[in-house]
Amino acid sequence: MAATANETIEVTPAHAGRLRLALVLGALSAIGPLSIDMYLPALPKLTHDLSAGASLVQLTLTACLVGLAVGQVVAGPVSDTWGRRRPLLVGVVLYTVASLLCAVAPSVPMLIALRLVQGAAGAAAIVIARAIVRDLYDGPEAARFFSLLMLVNGVAPIAAPVIGGQLLRLTSWRGVFVLIAVLGALMVAAAGTGLRETLPSGARHTGGLGSALRTFAGLCADRVFVGYALSGGLAFAAMFAYISGSPFVVQDIYGLSPQAYSLIFAVNALGIVAAGQVSGRLVGRVPLRTLLTAGLCVSLAGGVALAVAIGTGLGLPGVLPALFLVVSAIGLITPNATALALTGRPPAMAGSASALLGLAQFVIGGVAAPLVGVAGSHTAVPMGVVIAALTAAALLAYLVLTRGHRPIG
Repeated sequence: MAATANETIEVTPAHAGRLRLALVLGALSAIGPLSIDMYLPALPKLTHDLSAGASLVQLTLTACLVGLAVGQVVAGPVSDTWGRRRPLLVGVVLYTVASLLCAVAPSVPMLIALRLVQGAAGAAAIVIARAIVRDLYDGPEAARFFSLLMLVNGVAPIAAPVIGGQLLRLTSWRGVFVLIAVLGALMVAAAGTGLRETLPSGARHTGGLGSALRTFAGLCADRVFVGYALSGGLAFAAMFAYISGSPFVVQDIYGLSPQAYSLIFAVNALGIVAAGQVSGRLVGRVPLRTLLTAGLCVSLAGGVALAVAIGTGLGLPGVLPALFLVVSAIGLITPNATALALTGRPPAMAGSASALLGLAQFVIGGVAAPLVGVAGSHTAVPMGVVIAALTAAALLAYLVLTRGHRPIG
């Protein structure tokens, strides 16, 4: 592909360049867990400080998820038309500003509105990072690189709740958002200096809104693409149900401190990283569909075990291992479902396809998040039911919609 005089196109990097690219893209992809996980230990205190119910406060999580979904639908096609770099930088700058405004929100409704803006702005980084990977890689090589990204951005869900929990010893939940804004500013600097354009002018969409809508319609009519998007999205939503419900279940029901909760959360996030690296090492030797099937089955096993543990009153000894299975399985599911969905798509379609993958994850997750709190913060039953149902639906969508698909690798 030829570059214009004002663009430098990233080519397939050597080992050092590949790692540098993974560090930048991994950090940008981590905007999702960074926005969600760091303030999780503060949810009970936020509920008290702003005199709101648990379900209303959980809408701050839903708003961020919806913003992340809607923002991807906009940023993906924009990046197919204008290139990857400029939309990404604009999104991360706006994300940083919105994070600062969250820190001074006077009420839960205002915080919900600002979280919607924060998520929509940060979505550009997530969707464009995936599109950049598709610009450079395809098939098993793409799955391998997505697994590498999980190693990098896996640091965020491990470190974020721990940092958030410890930060609460020194400041309130408002200080958590200030730190998120500082990290956003650092990402602006990293992307501005370390990321070059990967979609040359000649490969971009030129049809405007009509072309983008036709691309979306074609992808939505593709049974196999929808199957991978839904299976990955439903499994991801099960993790969001855990993210939304676990602070109340672990702290209010089982009586653990914010610091203990953050450590439990970090262990589960470490499971994602470990599973992602196992997936990356097996790619090329084990078919991508086999790896995805294994991840979905592990997720379902964890969902069923969680429902049983909660229903029979086993307590933390039964709940924690089940949650570990549900969360860790994401390391097998996400890189392989994403690679299978994007494989064979032309680069000019990668942003739109990536946007629909993100839409499935965050819209379903946004719907699931408040459901775990419908019965209040003193019962874990809704969380167990929602997670079990989502993991079952993920495997069912995969088996029904992608049957007969035989990708290379």
